[in-house]
Amino acid sequence: MKHPEFYRGKEVVVLGLAKSGVQVAKVMHNAGALVTVNDKKEREECPEASEIEALGISVVCGGHPEGLIHQGVSLLVKNPGIPYHVPPVLKAQELGIPVVTEVEVAYHLCSAPMIGITGSNGKTTTTTWVGKLLEAAGMSPIVAGNIGTPLCEAAQEASEHNWMVVELSSFQLKGTEEYRPRIACLLNVAETHLDYHGSMDDYVASKAKLFSNQTTEDTAVLNWDDPVCRSLVPYIKAHILPFSMNESLREGVHVVPPYLPGVEDELSRMVVYTDSKGFSHEIIPVDKIALPGQFNVANALASCAIAIAAGANISALAGPLTDFRGVEHRLEFVKDIDGVSYYNNSKATNSKATNMALTSFTRPIVLIAGGLDRGSSYEELVPSLKGRVKSVVLLGETKEKIAKAAELAGLKQIVLVDNDEDAAAALTAAVKKAAELADQGDIVLLSPACASWDMFSSYAVRGRIFKEAVHNL
Repeated sequence: MKHPEFYRGKEVVVLGLAKSGVQVAKVMHNAGALVTVNDKKEREECPEASEIEALGISVVCGGHPEGLIHQGVSLLVKNPGIPYHVPPVLKAQELGIPVVTEVEVAYHLCSAPMIGITGSNGKTTTTTWVGKLLEAAGMSPIVAGNIGTPLCEAAQEASEHNWMVVELSSFQLKGTEEYRPRIACLLNVAETHLDYHGSMDDYVASKAKLFSNQTTEDTAVLNWDDPVCRSLVPYIKAHILPFSMNESLREGVHVVPPYLPGVEDELSRMVVYTDSKGFSHEIIPVDKIALPGQFNVANALASCAIAIAAGANISALAGPLTDFRGVEHRLEFVKDIDGVSYYNNSKATNSKATNMALTSFTRPIVLIAGGLDRGSSYEELVPSLKGRVKSVVLLGETKEKIAKAAELAGLKQIVLVDNDEDAAAALTAAVKKAAELADQGDIVLLSPACASWDMFSSYAVRGRIFKEAVHNL
């Protein structure tokens, strides 16, 4: 797409209300476009409609009318979660009308250099961490995007003196054309969201769009331990700054001595940045990083690489790495009850995220898992379940599939919770059952390995119900 001012006097359709849709509609309306907002939900389910109608923006609720998309429409901006097979999107593509997400609109508005962060797991933690690192370095970050504040809203507030730190999903990136972050980071790639993308090829291609418009003046931060990330190297024009847990890098942020995959030990390790001239700079001992788990060490490495690429002083990095206690629903400590520790990891919406959580603890685990069925077998969980998990409590569409994985791992205590009626009551019952199965010194961990939408409106709702159930034990 072009700058919003290009659309003055032209018809623009915004598909989907919610926060981002409202902000996009306002931006395009203020630029002089003739904006129509369409949402398939009924009017009473769209509380935002009255607000934007008062501005003179047309709102159509309750379905997608036949003539919504026509030859006179110049642009379609869709909510990232709306699939590409819905009729308005298909019609726009048929007519050659650009179909973009809010990210593309915000990019053309934003005066600040952008940092784009994506990956299957760890996006929110890394984005938040980068914001804290840049703040400690006095670099005036604004954290926005998939993490909370709509990007269009934040972009209008930013100046060239800020850094815009943006968490990005594959859904958002798929709808970009010219988006070019000054620094782009791909944390990792796991099999997920295939119900939306249809294939891993489309999912990876959507993630890779983060780098497609970068030039040699930009920086690409890549996980050197992830084979999919490394496979993108030939297609990236930007300067590549890798991070690694498992390799000593000639340039990049890495762990010294490196971790050996599959080997657990108690060696003292240091996070080190090796610059382009080969000089090494110690950042922080690994055991001083506040968040538990090797995957959070990887998130810390990525965060440091991004901050260094942005120009942060290396001496400013240790403080936020030591002080940061994480974000809600990401391996979040909830409470100790009778010697049992309860953790909320509701954001673990795929098997890889749950595997990473399970390997973060040495104490026996009672795992609560299950959720939306996206076609996975969950056999990927078997190695982590063995020897770490003493029992599982399962609910949601995938409970039988995960039960089979638990059986393959040799678990004897497998409990299936009935969730046919009330989702909150089912999760509360799961927490009570997990508490019964746990002994002093154990951990009860909610780490579903699945999206929430079969039972809950979001992983956040699921996590908060879990926490409430724990506090009510």
